[in-house]
Amino acid sequence: MNKIENQTFDSERALYGSQEMIIKNCLFDGPADGESALKESRDIQVSHCFFNLRYPFWHDNQLKLSDSEMTELCRAALWYSTDIEIVNTKLHGIKALRECSQVKMQGCDIISPEFGWFVHKIEMKDCTIQSEYFMMRSDHLTFTNLQMKGKYSFQYIEDSVFEHCVFDTKDAFWHAKNVIIRDSVIKGEYLAWYCENVTFENCKIIGTQPLCYCKGLRLIHCEMIDTDLCFEKSEVEATICTSVVSIKNPLSGHIYAESVGEIIQDDIHSHEEIVVQRKNCCA
Repeated sequence: MNKIENQTFDSERALYGSQEMIIKNCLFDGPADGESALKESRDIQVSHCFFNLRYPFWHDNQLKLSDSEMTELCRAALWYSTDIEIVNTKLHGIKALRECSQVKMQGCDIISPEFGWFVHKIEMKDCTIQSEYFMMRSDHLTFTNLQMKGKYSFQYIEDSVFEHCVFDTKDAFWHAKNVIIRDSVIKGEYLAWYCENVTFENCKIIGTQPLCYCKGLRLIHCEMIDTDLCFEKSEVEATICTSVVSIKNPLSGHIYAESVGEIIQDDIHSHEEIVVQRKNCCA
């Protein structure tokens, strides 16, 4: 493979269409302010590089990126690319990943609003994320040990699994379909409204008005903290290991909880569709 090392690039499409290239200790920055440095490239290994210019990796294939930094000015860094591996890298530009497929990320620091839209098959492990509208309309996500802070995350995602994660995120998992969340903490308001076939297993759920208007919702041995007006108009099967502040008009199913502060059933369509068993059902 050809190697480029210890160089600076700031021109438009500086390394356009590169193939079988190792790029190390390079800067993509400078007064020419050029865009799309590595557009339409394939089989590229990039390490210990600094990106301060826009759109560096569009329409790429077989990209390995490690120990590098993308600044706030590195907008829309990876779009329309496939077979991507990103390790120990900072992605701090808006819309850093869009419409890509077959992505693996580990040990990354992501500060990027509107990250991960329309992505297909992404694995993410040991990453920290600050974002809004994170991973919207993506599918086949496999996430492990993530620390995420933001709002409106995971909307319209499908066929995904999350394990050992901590999410501090408002309006998360709206309209999600066929999703499993295990051994995780989810803190935020209005969790997972309008979702379908979503399962929370051994999770801690914190915040007001979660899990409303859901279909095929399951909670298995979960804790619910400061959760009021839960499960409105939802089809739900749940075992809850803590008390619940209030439950409002669930549509159908069974809820087993240690205790419930208030059960509100003032809708004729929800009467006698739910069973609440006040005991420690997770013992």
